[in-house]
Amino acid sequence: MTPLRLIFCFLALMVAAASAHAKTVYVDDSLYAPIRSGEGTQYRILHSGVRSGTALELLETSDSGYSRVRTPEGIEGWINSRYVTETPVARQRLEQANKQLEQTRNELGELREQLEEVTSERDELRNSEEALQSRAGKLSEELSNIKEVASDSINLDRRNSELSEENQKLRNELEVLTAEKERLEGKKESDFMLLGAALVLLGVILALVVPLLKPARKTDNWA
Repeated sequence: MTPLRLIFCFLALMVAAASAHAKTVYVDDSLYAPIRSGEGTQYRILHSGVRSGTALELLETSDSGYSRVRTPEGIEGWINSRYVTETPVARQRLEQANKQLEQTRNELGELREQLEEVTSERDELRNSEEALQSRAGKLSEELSNIKEVASDSINLDRRNSELSEENQKLRNELEVLTAEKERLEGKKESDFMLLGAALVLLGVILALVVPLLKPARKTDNWA
């Protein structure tokens, strides 16, 4: 490998190393800044003037007051270090601030819409909750009425059972009394018949005995 190729490879490695560690800088608030081929005004101008606010890739910084940069078009050269800064220029900061402000306004508008939606949903939920509470109150009242009706029904069933038992007892007692009445009526008829027979027998006896009890008529001795 020839010395020229070695030098070319070395320069290529240096450029690659510088590019690997490069960072972005900006042309300061000057109107235009020229880019030259070397570190000084005596060198040839490669770019007639970079507009302020243009983002450049910083490749190297020299103690001579110049910095080696690369433009967005790929032009590499030297620019006076006082024309570059690591922060965007005021115009760019203003544009960025305006963009951030617009983005913030958009986000604020979205947040307001979300807040309105959440508020509307909250109101709907509140109305639904009130309706549910009212419905729950009505259902609780209906449940109480149902419990009362059920309790009354249970009491009616219990009372009906008690009345049925009492009715059955009364029927049983009525049957007993009816049987006792029939027995007494039969006994009364039997006693009446016995009494009649006794009276007839007594009449017969009296008819037989009474004549015997009459005194015999005396015979007239004076006849």
